[in-house]
Amino acid sequence: MSTGFEFFERDLRVATAGMEPDAINRAVADFARKELQRVIAEGVASPKFDRFVNGVRGAPEEAYQAPGAIIYEFTNWPLVINAALDELRKRSPRKSGRFASSFIVISGGRLVTDYSAIPADAEVIITNAQPYVRRLEGGKKKGQKRIFDGSKSALGRRFSGVFRFETRFLDIAGGVHPLIPYILKGSHGRREGRQAGQPITYPAIVINGAS
Repeated sequence: MSTGFEFFERDLRVATAGMEPDAINRAVADFARKELQRVIAEGVASPKFDRFVNGVRGAPEEAYQAPGAIIYEFTNWPLVINAALDELRKRSPRKSGRFASSFIVISGGRLVTDYSAIPADAEVIITNAQPYVRRLEGGKKKGQKRIFDGSKSALGRRFSGVFRFETRFLDIAGGVHPLIPYILKGSHGRREGRQAGQPITYPAIVINGAS
């Protein structure tokens, strides 16, 4: 996921007023480094990134020459996916631990375990392979908190402006995971996807980059 500091020019226009060109270049470089440290420390951006200075990949901040740009391209999928899994597990039943250990990550219609290999513009789906996932998310007991909805809200606050999070009930094809899809043995209401012989729909968090 690429995240550039597009606000440099606006912020530095006042801060560098009246400065010599070399001093402006140093000020931009210093500002870039500080912002990089800040977003990593706040957990908004991954410590794994590529740096482009005036279009040159890997060049140091000190190589900046106005009116160029310093852009950091973060590999953020591992950060956001692991954060999502942490939120989901935190809200999961703890009696056996089976449910908390059954979350899966899907991208491009396939199960993914190497999150750093996911393309920046991909869509990522996180669901749970256990057949009772829909019942848990539906809130069978009065006042029961929804695992996916609660996690989505927490993630939306943390990664606001960087990623978009939605909760959906999805049809997931066979071949993604051995437990999926689960076919209902009996009817569970009149709604589609809840009749005997039909596969269940799976609650999921769907993640895309903010645009």
